[in-house]
Amino acid sequence: MSTHQEAVELLRRLTGRPDAQFHEGQFEAVSALVDDRRRALVVQRTGWGKSAVYFVATALLRQRGAGPTVLISPLLALMRDQVAAAERAGVRAAAINSATVDEWESISAQLAADEIDVLLVSPERLNNPQFREHQLPGLLARMGLLVVDEAHCISDWGHDFRPDYRRIATVLDELDRDIPVLATTATANARVVADVADQLGDDVLTLRGSLARASLRLGCLTLPSARERLAWLVAHLGDLPGSGIVYALTVSGAEDTARLLRDAGHPVAAYTGRTDPEERERLEAALKGNEVKALVATSALGMGFDKPDLGFVVHLGAPSSPVAYYQQVGRAGRATEHADVLLLPGPEDPDIWQYFATVSMPDPERVEKVLAELGPEPLSTPALEALVDVRRTQLELLLKVLDVDGAVRRVRGGWVSTGMPWQYDADRYARIAAAREAEQRAMLTYERGEVCRMELLQRELDDPTAAPCGRCDVCAGPWYPSDVPAAAAERASGQLQRVGVPIEPRGQWPTGADRRGLEVRGRIAVDERPESGRAVARLTDLGWGGVLREVFAAGAPDAPIDERLLDGVVATLRDWPWDQRPVGVVAMPSLTRPQLVASTAAAIAQRGRLPLLGTLDVDPNVPHVGPGGNSAFRLASVWNRFRVGPELAAAVAQAPGPLLLVDDLVDSRWTFTVAARELRRAGAPGVLPFALASVG
Repeated sequence: MSTHQEAVELLRRLTGRPDAQFHEGQFEAVSALVDDRRRALVVQRTGWGKSAVYFVATALLRQRGAGPTVLISPLLALMRDQVAAAERAGVRAAAINSATVDEWESISAQLAADEIDVLLVSPERLNNPQFREHQLPGLLARMGLLVVDEAHCISDWGHDFRPDYRRIATVLDELDRDIPVLATTATANARVVADVADQLGDDVLTLRGSLARASLRLGCLTLPSARERLAWLVAHLGDLPGSGIVYALTVSGAEDTARLLRDAGHPVAAYTGRTDPEERERLEAALKGNEVKALVATSALGMGFDKPDLGFVVHLGAPSSPVAYYQQVGRAGRATEHADVLLLPGPEDPDIWQYFATVSMPDPERVEKVLAELGPEPLSTPALEALVDVRRTQLELLLKVLDVDGAVRRVRGGWVSTGMPWQYDADRYARIAAAREAEQRAMLTYERGEVCRMELLQRELDDPTAAPCGRCDVCAGPWYPSDVPAAAAERASGQLQRVGVPIEPRGQWPTGADRRGLEVRGRIAVDERPESGRAVARLTDLGWGGVLREVFAAGAPDAPIDERLLDGVVATLRDWPWDQRPVGVVAMPSLTRPQLVASTAAAIAQRGRLPLLGTLDVDPNVPHVGPGGNSAFRLASVWNRFRVGPELAAAVAQAPGPLLLVDDLVDSRWTFTVAARELRRAGAPGVLPFALASVG
């Protein structure tokens, strides 16, 4: 029997259809892997059947005596779907990642008994010292096929670059050239394809197909404000076909939108990076089972989420590039004739894009600090964080980049320096930044609707078959209602006017504070902590966030609080569910916005008929440090900075209840923590932190 005949039989078993045939290019990829033992890069649209290629190739190679396939996959949700798909195909699969690490002993035994056909591995696992040193060598020796899914993550030109993926190049260098390799993606333009192919090595077979999605009906509706966009969702979400995804650009945007839609009677739930892994799995199952109308999600619900009958994707705010947008809308219409895709862009989108644009690029000054602290003895990430002024998430990303570049190495116990010199490639990162800016401009062009929307997405992916689709709102006219009913607008207004973001008190001193010369560790004494506080809103919020972003914009002048923002302050204080009302107001000393803070404290005192007790003093010998940095550094920057002066101390000591401590902006919460500690030590029965805006 020929390879083609064998492959068709396996495909029919995989799909459960006796008449199934390969799409154009599928068998060509299978044959390259099985017959020619080549390295192949497959760039095909979502739903084309890339998984069929590696499952069929795995089965054929296993029949020929090859070892198991190792499939590098980026997301837990994707892994769960791939394991389930493998089981349906009769392919025995298992996954090793952060959620299954306790199962490794069992998985290892199954591998030893040759009872696993496909082992799914997260890219992060490749640099786990235990896995890298004790398990990976054996896998490389027995591997029959290596598959790199979502391969655009390898390239830092890609829209979703991940440093961990660059470690795959090391695996490829150590791999016998007789072992075939398959890399797959649906979202790679010519630059990314060339970069990935270069990393795969010589003689790579690249198979590209048309990226047009005939099932998708694209549209873009520009509305004047967040109020109208949310109102449109309230009024029309129920009219969209089936169940789907509503994407938001920020966590707070997703959570606020989900709350609004639920209050309006829509069965929805929020899905973000803050969602617990177990809850994510439950929500994914709920969407697949059509138990919810939609998940209101950030990009945390992205690559690999597989619901073939997903009926719609709506974006509340635009992603920063057409390529990222194509990847997200590609979740819809994979096994349906029609699916609706609508973009509701906002004027705040470019500001959000700018924040994320260079988040994965190493900062030379930070690199120098990290490398200066690392030596031959391992330092854990928390210990290193206490020595360098870099937040944990940014530090972890930076270490991954330096690891890939060979300057540091992860070992048992933490990180060590390799001693290899590291040089910042300014030209390369400048080119990447320029590419990101070009992508943002292209996204704005998409919004303007100057050409067919699907054609523009295809062009951005360098698809030579790009052509008008005949279905989008540019080609065929708007297919969506544009009206915003008054009742829905009123409901949206109510959501946007909601104020009151909790400021939870810190309970622990940061790890490594003692290394900064601060003699504190462990739990913060209860009688030195502030109470739970409130901010008017987050800077990223859809409603009051817009007002606050104007106040705190770079270059905005310091000025007394205006009536509009004061209304938000009064509403926040009115709705605050405190156990005991404050008996006095204390202002924080502000170097950047003294008028704003002082006027806010005075207005609160006047409106609430409370005494304005005064302002904390500042020790001029403690240098002011700007925002940012990790917890240990943030605490050190404000430690001993504030003093309770004699007059304020006398008033505080006589206070019969808690004091309201007023500031403009809360970020790390260490300023409030230290200031409240001083007030509590001066005799304050309690301290209630209040800020105009919250960063997080």
